[in-house]
Amino acid sequence: MAIQKVELLVVDDEAFNRKFIERQLRHEGYENISFAENGRVALELMLQNSFDLVLLDIEMPELNGYEVLEQVKLDMRLRDIPIIVISSIDDIDSIARCIELGAEDYLPKPFNPVLLRARLGACLERKKNRDKQARFMEQIREEKEKSNRLLEVILPFAAARELKTTGRVVPRAYEDVAILFCDIVGFTNFCSHHPADEVVGHLDGLIEAFEDISVRYEMEKIKTIGDEYMATGGLLMPNSEPLISCVRAGLDMIAAARDTGPKWEVRVGVNVGFVVAGMVGKQKYQYDVWGDTVNLAARMTGYGSTGTVVVTHEAWLHLEHIFRGRNLGAIDVKGKGPIEMVECLSLR
Repeated sequence: MAIQKVELLVVDDEAFNRKFIERQLRHEGYENISFAENGRVALELMLQNSFDLVLLDIEMPELNGYEVLEQVKLDMRLRDIPIIVISSIDDIDSIARCIELGAEDYLPKPFNPVLLRARLGACLERKKNRDKQARFMEQIREEKEKSNRLLEVILPFAAARELKTTGRVVPRAYEDVAILFCDIVGFTNFCSHHPADEVVGHLDGLIEAFEDISVRYEMEKIKTIGDEYMATGGLLMPNSEPLISCVRAGLDMIAAARDTGPKWEVRVGVNVGFVVAGMVGKQKYQYDVWGDTVNLAARMTGYGSTGTVVVTHEAWLHLEHIFRGRNLGAIDVKGKGPIEMVECLSLR
């Protein structure tokens, strides 16, 4: 700790003592020195300034040195300031009391200048090391917060919390989870005819809009796959009506896409049922969802018209009182056979 940067406070009710201590300190190279004539003024100055060390007398009016030490010890803003007591009281009980109250050291009056220099240097070195350790711990805390924020960006919040708490995310099976896929129509062709920064800029803005919509309907984004957005309802976040939430979100995503610069059209597929979910990978891990429910929802984006949300007829029976729809009839789905599907067009 450079001497010229050290801030010292001398607390003594006698002007002669303050002047004598000041002369000794300036002789040692200390330049930034403040003074207080009693304990009350000392506490006020300590609250207003950042002192590196305080030289404190015991016998003073208003607040004596013991009372100052007691109040400093109780104040979280002041308790780390090192204090050296300089007093004419030279009995062992007084020394012990000061140390118990938090004083770093104790010098009897009249003090030896060489001893004062050594005690000052030792106290300031300890403070320097404590400050360095505090900065190091603060850096660790900030890095941990960054890591936690990154986890919460990569993973759903509940999964990120489980990973931080237990070190892993337990794979689980879930019933009645709604799956939404939203696919941008003509995106590949758009990429071929526009600069990269324009493509990514528009896509980023749209995905952010989709994320906001997901949050609004108590859904969770799982991932993006190229230009396709995937989210769930009723998986890790409580949602009393996951299917209805996903369809309403899908209609809002259609409107959001049309409001972008390119005025994109999208197709949305929503399905509900049993899924398995968990985290995979180590280098770039990802929380994902699997099962027939997911596979069918992904394929449904290709079966309907642009600007609609496609659901199965079975799901439609739970939606028809809320949405306007159009029957697509039975569609042959690879590996599943014919499945009757309905396009959700708008809210009733």
